[in-house]
Amino acid sequence: MPRVKTGVSSHRRHKKVLALTKGHRASRHKLYRRAHESMLHALSYAYFHRRERKGDMRRLWIVRINALSRVHGLTYAQVMDGLKKSEIEINRKMLADMVVKEPEAFANLVGMIKNKIQ
Repeated sequence: MPRVKTGVSSHRRHKKVLALTKGHRASRHKLYRRAHESMLHALSYAYFHRRERKGDMRRLWIVRINALSRVHGLTYAQVMDGLKKSEIEINRKMLADMVVKEPEAFANLVGMIKNKIQ
């Protein structure tokens, strides 16, 4: 069986890893072995944090809805319960967008909810 030399392929692989770790500190972007470890950690963090970001956004929407609903005299839970009882199907993302861009429309919605609750 002929001997296989892996110089070119391993050099390419090393260059790829070093390119991915560009911007990392100290030896983490200069030495292949350290860079490879750093790359593996960075890629796993990126994967998990992409999923974590979805929860972060939901928390942000809830905070925004709660802030403006308290200005109008209701809590977040009362607003969500009122929406359900009024059979208004609007998700938190759209509500939060409404809070930021169209606060008067949200005020109208809260008024409808207050009528339904009482």
